[in-house]
Amino acid sequence: MATVYLAQDRKHHRPVAIKVLKPELAATLGAERFLREIETAARLNHPHILALHDSGKAGDFLFYVMPYVEGDSLRGRLEREKQLSLADALEITREVADALSYAHSHDVVHRDIKPENILFQAGHAVVSDFGIARAIKTAGGDQLTGTRVRIGTPGYMSPEQAEPDALVDGRSDIYSLGCVLYEMLAGDPPFLGKSAQTILARQLLEPVPPLRTVRDTVPDEVERAVLRALAKAPADRFTTAAQFAEAVLTRGTTTTDGVNDDSIAVLPFENLSPDPDTEYFSDGITEEIINALAQLPGLHVASRTSSFAFRGKAIDLAEVGAKLKVTSVLEGSVRKAGSHLRVTAQLIKVADGYHLWSERYDREMTDVFTIQDEIGRAIADRLQVTLGASPGRALVTPATANLDAYHLYLKGRYFWAQRGLGLKQAVECFSRALALDPNYALAHAGLADAYTLLTEYGMVPPNVILPKVRAAIQRALELAPDLAEAHCVSGELKFVFDWNWPEASRSLRRAIELNPRYVAAQYRLALYLSLVEGQFEEALVHAHRAVELDPLAPLPVTQLGVVLIAAGRYEEAITPLLRAAELGPAMLLPNLHLGVIYNHLGRTEEAIASLEVAAAASGRHPSTLTALGACYRSLGRTAEVLAIYEELCARARREYVQASTLAVAAAAAGRVDEAFQLLDRACEDRDSILVYSKRHPGYSLLQGDPRMAQIHRRIGFPE
Repeated sequence: MATVYLAQDRKHHRPVAIKVLKPELAATLGAERFLREIETAARLNHPHILALHDSGKAGDFLFYVMPYVEGDSLRGRLEREKQLSLADALEITREVADALSYAHSHDVVHRDIKPENILFQAGHAVVSDFGIARAIKTAGGDQLTGTRVRIGTPGYMSPEQAEPDALVDGRSDIYSLGCVLYEMLAGDPPFLGKSAQTILARQLLEPVPPLRTVRDTVPDEVERAVLRALAKAPADRFTTAAQFAEAVLTRGTTTTDGVNDDSIAVLPFENLSPDPDTEYFSDGITEEIINALAQLPGLHVASRTSSFAFRGKAIDLAEVGAKLKVTSVLEGSVRKAGSHLRVTAQLIKVADGYHLWSERYDREMTDVFTIQDEIGRAIADRLQVTLGASPGRALVTPATANLDAYHLYLKGRYFWAQRGLGLKQAVECFSRALALDPNYALAHAGLADAYTLLTEYGMVPPNVILPKVRAAIQRALELAPDLAEAHCVSGELKFVFDWNWPEASRSLRRAIELNPRYVAAQYRLALYLSLVEGQFEEALVHAHRAVELDPLAPLPVTQLGVVLIAAGRYEEAITPLLRAAELGPAMLLPNLHLGVIYNHLGRTEEAIASLEVAAAASGRHPSTLTALGACYRSLGRTAEVLAIYEELCARARREYVQASTLAVAAAAAGRVDEAFQLLDRACEDRDSILVYSKRHPGYSLLQGDPRMAQIHRRIGFPE
């Protein structure tokens, strides 16, 4: 019924969504009556209702203005996940029902509740377009007949909405919400068809397909509540939306033995081995169990990084549950002595600390994969989660038969996660693993990833490393064509070094298709879409998804900030970057980007404070010094700018310093011609930082120069 534009509210300096009714619809409406009726929606004030900012007429166009919501819609989430966990589906239903109850008490019926109109803002559901359908219906009256405009969407419309003169009240919205909950649990709405007429006919004539035939983990009480909401006669439904929410929430969040069945965090297993250096092994077992549980349909598993944020802390179950949004926790310990292995594990209910399950495994090292599989199956059985395949299917499939190679791979990923100097240790571990098992696809992908990051962090020249990266990726894909990790690092290579945009997009999207929970693929695609294509809305979907998957990891939160920076939303970028700096105080990137943004916004003293933290934590990484030079230039401290540039030039004579970094330092020192000579060299080097040069204010000193367009043509940025 409308075309939606992203716009800037000039008065309040905020992004907004302007919805302009289609001309053929606007022509049939009484404009004054429409605008008068829409005032009812403007008076609704509720945390789960998207506010109406403004409305009006411009020429022949009728429009209304709503806040711009950065988050995804429920439709976007369903397209990614198909089915939601029971807890998430019921919480979304509760929040929407709360909005409906409020609106119905003010005599406003939505008439078009569907996944597209349920948005997510700060992690909570908000309903958009309240009152719009009523305003159109009231202002159009009989004139709507023949315009082919239907108030409602067939898959979610109540049966009475299809009747021309039927009374439509709040029970119609309850029916629509029942359809939405059904879809969140089953993966599709209750009635499907090739045309609107087919869908509406099935709604009127056919019974609702039983939910439990599609998903047998749905509690009986929830199914009964959904069926009542979907009754064909309004009188047979719940009287209020609050009654519907109460019916599914009070009886639907637990299984028959009182155990919440859909979410878990696996905390780092404690290393009880005599040698503290074997912590990598206990971490590896933890990670493998996380990976195994993530395969189970209907089970939400907290990501590795977020779970590992609780390492070494006195465990407060309530804090774990609240921060990771889980209802059960697996914790345990590992003791490795020679070839003997003892693993203990216990599954604990967050709500009351009740131990749901515990077990001790005394085995030989060769049984490590079997132990991981057994733990995964025991948890699946205890939480009553389907394995989604035949009973004999292994949850843990060893990627190598060589146990020593497996240990080295675990060490490699352990060091890889540390970044910095840990990357060189990661390369060594992956290389040693491959010497033992040349057909270890995960180790090839890990090696490629470590090499790539070494170059991106400015530790090794690209021409030295890139041939090794290509060889490792090629071998990983030959051995395992459907390995998400291999496709992800392949996409990163094509994005930041090859500047092959179509292939970069294809590889990163393929990685997400193979493993939607792979966080690195989500944020790398977000960076590509924002920095190269300028597709900021899609980029934000993937950036937010990465944070949602790994909420306590500093890197995904940092990359969300970078996507906002690329979109020019500098003030908004500060919040995630501050959060990332809090999560990773020793991490270079959050404070580096904060410093650049603060300086760009004229908050130079704050910029210097952030950059000094980044410089100290990174051992005066060249990128931090370059950003400091730009700050000193803003303050007119010329001598300090020149001192930084001379320091970097001296370092470049004895160690590798990225030419792109030197170029920005040269520009800060007023040597612009020299800066462009360095950018030419950076292009020849395939300098990875150049992908930031078009949309990041770290390059603001150069972006206004006409010669920058030539650099962008060499990189191949889309026009």
